[in-house]
Amino acid sequence: QNSLQMTATHSNYTDPNNLKFEEIKIFGLSRELASVSVSQNNVEQNYTSDITYDPVTKVAVIKGLQLDLGKSYTIKWTTIVNVNERFDCFPSPNATKEKCQELGCSWDETANPGVPFCYYSSSNPYLIKNVNYSSTGIVATLSLDDSKVRANETYTTPISTLRLEVKYHLNNMLQFKIYDYENPRYEVPVPLNLPSSPTSSNQDRLYDVTLQTKPFGIQVRRRSTGKVIWNSGLPTFTFSDMFIQISTRLASQYIYGFGESEHPTFRHNMSWNTWGMFTRDQPPTYMLNSYGFQPFYMALEEDGNAHGVLLLNSNAMDVTFQPTPALTYRTIGGILDFYMVLGPTPELVVQEYTELIGRPVMPPYWSLGFQLCRYGYANDSEVAQVVEEMKAAKIPHDVQYVDIDYMERNLDFTLSPRFAGLPALINKIKAEGMRFIIILDPAISGNETNYPAFDRGVAENIFVQWPDTKEILYSKVLSRDEYLNLCVADAHCLVFLVFLQNYVSHCAFPDFFRNSTLEWYKREILEVYNNPDPSKSLKFDGLWTDMNEPAAFMNGAMGGCRNELLNYPPYMPHLGYRSTGLIHKTPCMEGLHYLPDGTPARHYDVHSLYGWSQARPSLLALQGATKERGIVISRSTFPSSGRWVGHWLGDNTAAWDQLHKSIIGMMEFSLFGISYTGADICGFFKDAQYEMCVRWMQLGAFYPFSRNHNEKGTRRQDPAAWDDKFKEMSRDVLNIRYTLLPYLYTLLYDAHAHGSTVVRPVLHEFVGDRTTWDIDEQFLWGPALLISPVMKPNERSVKAYFPDARWYDYHTNLETGFRKQFQNLSAPLEFINLHIRGGYILPWQNPANTTAYSRKNPMGLTVALDDALLAEGHLYWDDGVRIDAYEDGVYLLTSFTAKFFITLAHIFTHQNYTDPNNLMFTVIKVLGVPSNATQVTVSQNGAAIPSSHKAVYNNKLLEITDLQLKLGQNYTVQWS
Repeated sequence: QNSLQMTATHSNYTDPNNLKFEEIKIFGLSRELASVSVSQNNVEQNYTSDITYDPVTKVAVIKGLQLDLGKSYTIKWTTIVNVNERFDCFPSPNATKEKCQELGCSWDETANPGVPFCYYSSSNPYLIKNVNYSSTGIVATLSLDDSKVRANETYTTPISTLRLEVKYHLNNMLQFKIYDYENPRYEVPVPLNLPSSPTSSNQDRLYDVTLQTKPFGIQVRRRSTGKVIWNSGLPTFTFSDMFIQISTRLASQYIYGFGESEHPTFRHNMSWNTWGMFTRDQPPTYMLNSYGFQPFYMALEEDGNAHGVLLLNSNAMDVTFQPTPALTYRTIGGILDFYMVLGPTPELVVQEYTELIGRPVMPPYWSLGFQLCRYGYANDSEVAQVVEEMKAAKIPHDVQYVDIDYMERNLDFTLSPRFAGLPALINKIKAEGMRFIIILDPAISGNETNYPAFDRGVAENIFVQWPDTKEILYSKVLSRDEYLNLCVADAHCLVFLVFLQNYVSHCAFPDFFRNSTLEWYKREILEVYNNPDPSKSLKFDGLWTDMNEPAAFMNGAMGGCRNELLNYPPYMPHLGYRSTGLIHKTPCMEGLHYLPDGTPARHYDVHSLYGWSQARPSLLALQGATKERGIVISRSTFPSSGRWVGHWLGDNTAAWDQLHKSIIGMMEFSLFGISYTGADICGFFKDAQYEMCVRWMQLGAFYPFSRNHNEKGTRRQDPAAWDDKFKEMSRDVLNIRYTLLPYLYTLLYDAHAHGSTVVRPVLHEFVGDRTTWDIDEQFLWGPALLISPVMKPNERSVKAYFPDARWYDYHTNLETGFRKQFQNLSAPLEFINLHIRGGYILPWQNPANTTAYSRKNPMGLTVALDDALLAEGHLYWDDGVRIDAYEDGVYLLTSFTAKFFITLAHIFTHQNYTDPNNLMFTVIKVLGVPSNATQVTVSQNGAAIPSSHKAVYNNKLLEITDLQLKLGQNYTVQWS
């Protein structure tokens, strides 16, 4: 490699002109030459270096040579390796020069932070042996070049029987999969929505795929621009039993996604950062793997086109970003199964991705109301007191929760004597228009004398087992001293000290993959809802599934784990607490599960699917009990979890930085196909401070899942717990939320039906404006409402960016005149800046203290005209609770179109639901009307109808009141 051999194969003529080779040009060289040596008969010759390199043409020129024609020479050169071109050859801790060189890699220490000292200096050992191309894809067999296989341990020895399959599923979506064709390996049992056979056509595909033969690599190119968006022909590729690695060059530095971790910015920092993925009971903490597992990213190309990539693999993994720009995946099991969607816009990327994994669940209308919870309610009287105080303060409050306090000794499906009045309280608040959600943890206590849930589970064989004895694998709670030693500096430790002292329990974990577990789970949940003793029936409306990573309060299992290799694998990804192995706060990796078809699966492989496996059973059990749509809020997620559950961002802290990070978290979960998200408002851990909690209530009023929740032992932080001014500020911002719920509900319908985002990054609407590519302190609701919260202490203004559109102040209805600029906006403590984008029509409804009453109130429209004096919008409406209302067609879908000087028309595109409240649009506000317009007529079917409305024009605002436009009918409103 990096040499030119000049061999005189026949030398029986001497040219009289003493000819010499004086110059050599090398074409296609990707790196600059560092040095050149010339040798003859293995003896190095004197050569004064005279070399040039043109990086644009990739041509190197070696001058000043004196190589006699007729003689043999060897010319060798080295290239300058830009440190950004290094790919880490020793990603495990404690790299040394000796260990590095044993792997056949190069060692070069550098002062640049993050740059690997040990890096690959030779190509990967795989090559394509044979390949078949067809109209629907490519199939290739890979083989190993034994001379390039690096030193490896037994379980990381490269597999030589690999096959590549590329499938052109859709014009905008392809799959490439690498697997062992001789020895079946674990593959993720998550069903995707794929055509039975590829439906793309050669002329319409957005991509082209080419293969690099030696060394092996895959290139995916966007056909419209020629831009390479995937290029894996890099030295890192290896595929072994317990270590699989592949890298790709990236089209730009603009990468978003991967989770679940606390990220300080929406756009990833590409400067040598590695993020681990493996579900864990880990509160949001920088660089630590947390509750969910989301191996999906969206990338922007330099021209603003966007694409998305999913690696469907559930084994523990990490991903390294480097400024090349490039990305390296390392996973410790399964196969490589990639899916790429081509956009080309960011919003289309999410729509195509959710078409693949499944659309987000449609929440019930009541779940858009404000919600309250805390861990540590002493009894049902305390819950009742909070509800009454919220009611007295006239603060909107739709949903009340209880945490595990309501259970008897924290046992699922039980009721504590301290909460004996909870069934009656739930019935009372539901009669007043509220709803109730209870928590369930997956672990089931196994050392109770009379615990039907466990006994029935044993009888039906639903628990995770040891693989050899088929006995139940128990985890347990430890003594106080043991637990302290186990989790030094872990934020959860102090939380559970009292719990550990009082509730020592051996816990079994339901195996939610099994069909029998679904039936067991449905029955247990139904019995909570319809208890044989009616006075103990909890008429809940939703479920909150916590601790489903799954979490344990010890590492592994009672008696210790039995398979060292699985629990401490040869390569330990960049996870928190690496030295503890994979079992940190979770059961042993050898735990045995059974997939629905009866196939056994190791916990090692399906650990990060545990929350996913619980998602569908939870929703089915909930709906089976309540006969309504309901909502499930899950802590752990995997791609496609959003089909059944929403997600809260976990056990955050009452700290200012968490406000900004919650926006990033919601925007990431928008990419992941989970629309119904939010963080614990005012923070879970630690005492909330007044100003921070005010600002968080303002921000949290625009979380799709808007819940204030905190920890046992901290101060009360619900809105009714503060002073009258706080109550007023909370009431005001929640009234704005409730006013806009018809718009929010419509956005959630759009997500459910079409896969669009609800919490929308600004770049999704303005990708042509590169400034938006880094905006993550503001966000949009859908395309039309810009939210710019204050998220720093003592600030009474906020710096907000306005992309190139007309923007109207939500509070004043006036055009701002700001576009393509940052602007410092006034933001007193009681105020959050909201702006409506020109060109859109927002439906709204007068607020009330619960959605049960707000849904009966008069409705309105805000018409924000754009530069062309046009606007459009739509409204989705159903009964708010029916299961599969959209799928069954029992809904109204109304579109609104405004053309200045002509009409505002309501057009019903779907009309199969009649609201019992005789709802009417009574107010229409038209923003940006350039001249006086007070002459308003209302018509139906082309004919004017009587209307006793009033119209007032002032400062480019036309406000039409006292209308009576019935929901479910077509109208045209004309002004002149």
